[in-house]
Amino acid sequence: MKGGWPVGGRVLLCLTVSLLLPGRGDTFTINCSGFDQYGVDPAAFQAVFDRKAFRPVLNYSNPTHVNISFTLSAILEVNAQLQLLTSFLWMNVMWDNPFISWNLEECVSLKNLTVSAENVWLPDIFIVESMDVDRAPPGLTAFVNSEGRMKYDRPVRVTSICNLDIFYFPFDQQNCTFTFSSFLYTVDSMLLGMDKEVWEITDTSRNLIQTQGEWELLGITKATPKMLVGSNVYDQIMFYVAIRRRPSLYVINLLVPSGFLIAIDALSFYLPAESENRAPFKITLLLGYNVFLLMMNDLLPASGTPLISVYFALCLSLMVVSLLETIFITYLLHLATTQPPPMPWWLHSLLLYWANPRTCCPTAPQKGNKGLNLHPAHLPGVKEPVELVGKVSGPREAELNGCPESTRAQLVDLWVQFSHMMDTLLFCLYLLFMATSVVTVIILWNT
Repeated sequence: MKGGWPVGGRVLLCLTVSLLLPGRGDTFTINCSGFDQYGVDPAAFQAVFDRKAFRPVLNYSNPTHVNISFTLSAILEVNAQLQLLTSFLWMNVMWDNPFISWNLEECVSLKNLTVSAENVWLPDIFIVESMDVDRAPPGLTAFVNSEGRMKYDRPVRVTSICNLDIFYFPFDQQNCTFTFSSFLYTVDSMLLGMDKEVWEITDTSRNLIQTQGEWELLGITKATPKMLVGSNVYDQIMFYVAIRRRPSLYVINLLVPSGFLIAIDALSFYLPAESENRAPFKITLLLGYNVFLLMMNDLLPASGTPLISVYFALCLSLMVVSLLETIFITYLLHLATTQPPPMPWWLHSLLLYWANPRTCCPTAPQKGNKGLNLHPAHLPGVKEPVELVGKVSGPREAELNGCPESTRAQLVDLWVQFSHMMDTLLFCLYLLFMATSVVTVIILWNT
């Protein structure tokens, strides 16, 4: 063909270009003359630095294999309101750069070098759940060995999305995920792998975390799903991180004081019902519990309804019920000592049975008797009222009520005994409800 190159000329031109262009043939081997007593000559790596904008492969149809691992060194914050986990990771990324290699025998057995990370190609690995900018410190370096194996380690503070369940606070466990992926390279260009086993990552992370913070690491597992975005498929490695809260701080500052206060409230039932100190004591205890809740409010989660909040509301309700019971008994005693109404026959029978369950109550009044013709001897253990009767058994009051003084004293004594019976019954119901509620909460916490 006229004006064309001869066949031999074309072959010679291709050989010349292949030898002159960097990245072809044996020109990838670093010349050891760049390693001398003054350090490393940057000119020896200039060809590699010029390629940093491109993925380092000999054939672009072959994907780059990138190995990923990390160490969870600290859990800084768990924000239940924003559903965010703030942690500190040491990320480890490894890949091969075929443009870097040197002969160990010629280069005085130099096995590893550190290269500024700004001068080499870095894989664009990111954490999918991250909600903050990358806060890795600038000016990091990468390690490279004589075979072109690159290793890039960087510390990073990660604020990631985590679906937090605080119902069992402070005995809660959380499961969060760290998904490592590339946002530029599909599976045709980059494949992800691991250079460490999951149990190695777990053990290393657990040893670092166990001495700090309120969280402890339970375990790490992994999965390798693919992410499909349109027609593009991206490789991923997903790590499931299970953590558990150390509850000692909250048990000492929240549960123990609350338990002491509710126990004191229960013991206050042993104060005499006729005493004028029971109601004020319970009111003071109730106000003190409210102050305790206000002071400890900062330790509770700001969102949601954890089980411990239900427990505190239950304790507060028990104290209110206890105060209402005291008010009711005080009202009964006041009624018995001022204007005691006639006692129904069924109530009198119940009172007799309560005083002596083995007795069949042969002297129980009939329905129309109203219990006014009974003698206190019918009630075993009934004491003669002293102060209470003295207040109401004056001749004028008895005359106004249309009944003898002795009968009125008996009626007052019956109502006082009924008040004591109701106090004991309500106290037993109070203890039963409190024990059932506390056991239920403990069982829910242990599930």
